[in-house]
Amino acid sequence: MYKNKKFLAIIPARGGSKRLPNKNILDLAGKPLIAYTIEAAKKSKYIDEIIVSSDSDNILNIAKEYNIKTIKRPDYLASDTAKTIDVLKHVMENIKNKYDYIVLLQPTSPLRNEKHIDEAIELLNTKEADAIVSVCEMDHSPLWSNTLPSSLSMEDFLREEVKNKRSQDLDKYYRINGAIYICKMDALLKQNTLFLSKNIFAYVMDRKSSVDIDDEIDFKLAEVLLKGNNV
Repeated sequence: MYKNKKFLAIIPARGGSKRLPNKNILDLAGKPLIAYTIEAAKKSKYIDEIIVSSDSDNILNIAKEYNIKTIKRPDYLASDTAKTIDVLKHVMENIKNKYDYIVLLQPTSPLRNEKHIDEAIELLNTKEADAIVSVCEMDHSPLWSNTLPSSLSMEDFLREEVKNKRSQDLDKYYRINGAIYICKMDALLKQNTLFLSKNIFAYVMDRKSSVDIDDEIDFKLAEVLLKGNNV
């Protein structure tokens, strides 16, 4: 609880993954990947309850080892096309206690820790916000990017305003890093999205803590960083 507001952390962890099979329970520097997110949520000063939603008994059993409440996800919410918002609504339909805010913590962000979670919640209060989304600075400006035609021609690839500029002279761009989403529960249900139309603010994280595991390269990078932190 923070400033008389109650926070429910939801960790959605699907059993299937095409690019990196069983990634949520793969051993990462001595622990299952999902363990890093569970531990961060448990160490948060403000999270009132944690729920792991999964279709996988292996994932649910790991959560139970941490004394975390679990909800078995139905098959229709475990497909490649299932939407996160529907998973969250399924959890909300199956809980008894009432909460003011949902804190979505995806298990693919192992370097996001309790400090980040608590700072995001504190920012929510400072801004009197309905929602917070974590972001990080982009590695490269999107102004250096474009689509390519089938001919591979680059005649109009760059905009005129960036052709003779150095990277450091361009504006900073930020991307959603997937580590933390906080949303007022009633607003989420009303708008059917975590990304509200107004009163939503960014919590800026460093690039190292923003590693999001999608494939084997991401996994190995996270492993190197975690071992460097002696985690």
